[in-house]
Order: sequence, then C-alpha cells, then structure tokens
Amino acid sequence: MVERTAVIAALDAVIDPVSGQGLVAAGLVQGLVVAEDRAGFALEVDRRQAAAYAPVRDAAEAALKAIPGMARVSVILTAEAASAPAPRTAGLSKAAVDQGRPKAPVPTDRPAHVRRVLAVASGKGGVGKSTVAVNLAVALSRRGLSVGVLDADVYGPSLPTMLGVSGQPAYEDGAIIPHQAHGLKAMSVGLLTKMDDAMIWRGPMASQAITQMLSQTRWGTAEAPLDVLVIDLPPGTGDVQLTLIQKTPLDGAVIVSTPQEVALADARRAHTLFQKVGVPTLGLIENMSGDVFGRGGGEAEAARLSVPFLGDLPLDAALRQAGDAGRPLAAADPSGDVAKRFDVIAAATASALGL
Repeated sequence: MVERTAVIAALDAVIDPVSGQGLVAAGLVQGLVVAEDRAGFALEVDRRQAAAYAPVRDAAEAALKAIPGMARVSVILTAEAASAPAPRTAGLSKAAVDQGRPKAPVPTDRPAHVRRVLAVASGKGGVGKSTVAVNLAVALSRRGLSVGVLDADVYGPSLPTMLGVSGQPAYEDGAIIPHQAHGLKAMSVGLLTKMDDAMIWRGPMASQAITQMLSQTRWGTAEAPLDVLVIDLPPGTGDVQLTLIQKTPLDGAVIVSTPQEVALADARRAHTLFQKVGVPTLGLIENMSGDVFGRGGGEAEAARLSVPFLGDLPLDAALRQAGDAGRPLAAADPSGDVAKRFDVIAAATASALGL
C-alpha cells in the first residue's frame, strides 16, 4: 500500500521554480488523494505561468510513478488568474463580490469528432438524474447511435458504479481512451480515484478537471465520430455547469425532476440558466413518479415552461437495483416497461437533436 507520507515526500522533492520550495511546501498541491496503489492531485498555479509549469507537472508524475507499489497517477495542471487586493469599502460593492469569482473560460469548439452534445441536468440533487442520464444513453445507443457518457459530477461520481466499470483509463498519444460498457464510451473522475475518496477541490479546480476530461478524451475519430455525448451534470447551477456551457457548444439539455414542488422549483432555475446562455431545453422528465412523490407535477411544469414533456418514469426498485449492480435497466431488461419508457424519451431526444 502506498503511504501518504511517501507521496508528500516525493512531491516535495520536486522543486517549484518560482519559490524554490518543494511542491507541497509551496502550497501548489491541492486536493491530494492517496489510495492503495494510486495518487492524484491538482497542481494549481497562476494562469500567467501555466505553460512554464507543464514540465513541473511531468516531473511530479514521474516522481509519483517511481514510488514502489504505485500503479496509477493523475496530476491535473489547473491555472487561476491572480487576485487583486480587495477594495476598501464599508460595504460589499459589486467589484468586491465579483473579485473572488473564477474568470470565464475562453469559448472553444465541441470535443473533436463529436456530432452532438447533450446535457442532462437538474436543479436539485437526489432526483435520479444520473440514473436517467445513463439509461437514456443506453436507449440512444439501442437506436443505433454511437454514444458517450461523461460524468461531470466530480464531487459525487456515480457513473463507474452504474456502468460497472473501474480502473484508470489508458492513455494513447496524449489522449484518454474511455472505458466501454453496455455499448457506451464512458469517462468519469471516479475512474481516477478510489470509490470512497473525497475530492476536496475548489470550483476552478473541478472545472479544469472536467475541461480536460471533455477535451482530452478520444470520444470518436474522423472515420467513426461519436453521434452524441451525454454529459451528466452535477445538481445546481454553479462552476461546472458554467464551465461546460462556456467551453463547449451544447446542442440541448434535458432536465430531470421529481413531481414535488421543491424539486420543480429547482428545475425551473436550471431551465432559466439554459435560457440565459442560449442552450435549448429539449424537454423535462418526471422521475420517481407514483404514490410516494405524486405524479403529474413534471408535465404541468413543462407546460408552464413551454418545453416538451418527454415522459415519466416510475419509482421502481428494479431501476435502482440495476444501477447498483452496474447494469442499467435499459440494457438489463430491454423489453420491460421502464426500458420502453426510456426508448420513447430517447426517440424524442434524438429527433430534437437532429439524429
């Protein structure tokens, strides 16, 4: 087993060219995770010095790989703009509030060889968004489309469990080779760390990790492009959502909610976010529909928002059990009622995306 002290010692043997100290002593090592045979962290530097630190990142990776028993290493170079001194005012001015916010990423093109990018979102956690994202991806694949799934929830990645995949992905010619399961190409930060590790990352660090997984993963090729990349967004409307919207042209978003008003209110906020940035909401899905949470709230909300209602999904124990077992129900029981509901949702989604 790799010891945390050995990892820290190895990183402190790599010298920061600016301070002359080891990386840990210089405060550049953020979100360090050490598991049985792997380690990972974010190397956080000033944006103006990012290029100069690429060799430092490589040296850190080499130092960690040299530790006996180390099998997997992940070092993410993340850069932030330098902060200016806070204005001295009696109250909080707009400049003071805006000062600590991460700068907007520079807009870029969609990932190479990806035809469409679909976001699956929710304003609230616990509504089954990831379950819907994975099963919707399977249903799209069953329509003959080439489909990838990116787990963008760096703080609570669930895709490895739901798809039954594990282990660090391979690298080839500088590109990440995604895992494949149930007809899908899959990438998640959960594949780079131990399942129960906590990712103690600030917003800009999480955003940088997502950007790298999005742009450096080989989703498709010129000969065999990916038809659609499904991005499972974390709940809310924070840094990760804004980064993806600003870094990648989204072709549409699907919003997941339960029938309760408390969840629908947050779904409303998610729709408002997409409206403000010009991303079309392709529809709303009511999940966990039935006696426990009620039914019909999602359809009524879709009508209020003037977006399509894509369908409802029952509160079904089999859906949860299949996800826990790493076999999405849309794949495990393709002729069942739930799979047929996902087929209907997938057909409407594919049509809206022009696929």
